[in-house]
Amino acid sequence: MPSWNEVLIELQTCNRKDFLDFIRRKYLDLLHKKTGRNIIAYYSGWLQKPGIFNSELLDDDKNGFMNAVCKIDRTKGLDLLLHTPGGDIAATESIVNYLRQMFGKDIRAFIPQIAMSAGTMIACSCKEIIMGKQSNLGPIDPQFRGIPCHGVLAEFKRAIEEIKKDPASIPIWQAVVQKYHPTFIGECQHAIDWSRNIVINWLETNMFEGDPKARIEATDIVDKIGNHDDTKTHARHIHFAELAEFGLKVHPLEDDDGLQDLVLTVHHAFMHTFGNSNAIKIVENHLGNAIIFQRQQ
Repeated sequence: MPSWNEVLIELQTCNRKDFLDFIRRKYLDLLHKKTGRNIIAYYSGWLQKPGIFNSELLDDDKNGFMNAVCKIDRTKGLDLLLHTPGGDIAATESIVNYLRQMFGKDIRAFIPQIAMSAGTMIACSCKEIIMGKQSNLGPIDPQFRGIPCHGVLAEFKRAIEEIKKDPASIPIWQAVVQKYHPTFIGECQHAIDWSRNIVINWLETNMFEGDPKARIEATDIVDKIGNHDDTKTHARHIHFAELAEFGLKVHPLEDDDGLQDLVLTVHHAFMHTFGNSNAIKIVENHLGNAIIFQRQQ
């Protein structure tokens, strides 16, 4: 299968007006023929267009998934290719619920490069995760407006402890705490509990279904990928070996050379699309049915 540069050359020499879509869809179809399963790629162009509005996971993305599910044979299961910075917890929960209604629990997650935050949550809802040596998931500690909820609670806890030790520090900590509105602390705790509970439930009812220790294993995994004290930063990239050590059912993409080549070629085609168009997010299936979200001019 073509490398990054070979896909680029193929795009540059294609004489079709829809060359970006044509090449991308060609390899999605080949991947479907390789696996015999339905393929839906959920891709964001946030790496090519940093800070772009609406590149994160949102409720509107469900329209893309609904379009991708339409007219496919759902009995063949789903292979979900994820490349996303994450996004809204409510939208994530809703999309996972929808996909489970459509495909049951026969869903595999493929991570060609990065699926962070809510993308990691979606991957954890699947029966298994296929990753390469270059692939990463990320912490699932939630954020509000870019502020880590665990960090807010830790800062608030530290403020209380410091004030107890030294009441003279009240003016200093008052200035720090005043930047949060009155209900923000509670909202942060609710967001943490919410994200933890849904991922524990998804792991327990799919990846570890039938395991008598499913609840314990799921909780232990979420404790590791959702603990801000351990992960240190929401942007941390967690690699295959560490995820396997955590207990997640991750499988090496490298075990099947043909599958690896196709997945990475599809990935290259999506990256070239973002780099050479106004597309910021794409939800697309192996039949070429797609909703492409465009950057607003």
